[in-house]
Amino acid sequence: MFKKDKPAPLAGGKIDSVLGATSSYNGTLKSDGNLRIDGSFQGHIETAGNLIVGASAKVMADIKANAVQVWGAVRGDITAQGRLEILPGGRVWGDIEVAALLIDEGGVYRGQCIMGGAQLEPTGLLETGAETIDASETPEPEDDGAPADDQAE
Repeated sequence: MFKKDKPAPLAGGKIDSVLGATSSYNGTLKSDGNLRIDGSFQGHIETAGNLIVGASAKVMADIKANAVQVWGAVRGDITAQGRLEILPGGRVWGDIEVAALLIDEGGVYRGQCIMGGAQLEPTGLLETGAETIDASETPEPEDDGAPADDQAE
C-alpha cells in the first residue's frame, strides 16, 4: 500500500533526456534541461536542470547539476546547487559539494562533503562556551611529545 515502486521525480518539470537501462554512453553530456540515467554512463555530466540516477544505473562521472537524486550507483564527484538525495539502494562514492543533503535509510555515501559552499566559511568570533575564539586564526596543535593517535601502537 505504501510501497515506493517508482522514484518520485524531482521538482522542476519534465525530463528532457533519458539514457535507457539497456544503453551505455562514454563522454561528456551537457544539457539545459532535466536528465534521467538508467543505463551505464562514464565521463562528465553537466546540466542546469536536475539529474535522476535510476536504480539500474551505473554512473562513473563527475556531475554538476541543480539537484541530484540517486537510486543507483555513482562513482565520481557531485556538485549540486540545490539538494543531493541518496535514496534506498542509492550508492555514492566521491566528494560532494551541495546546498542540502538527504541520505535515506539504505543509502550509502563514502567521501567528503561540503555543504553550503565556500561562501559560508566562519568569520569573526566564535563562542565555545568557556572562551571566545577568533575564527580567522586557527590554533596550532600543542606538541606534548606523545606520538600522534594514528601512530600509536
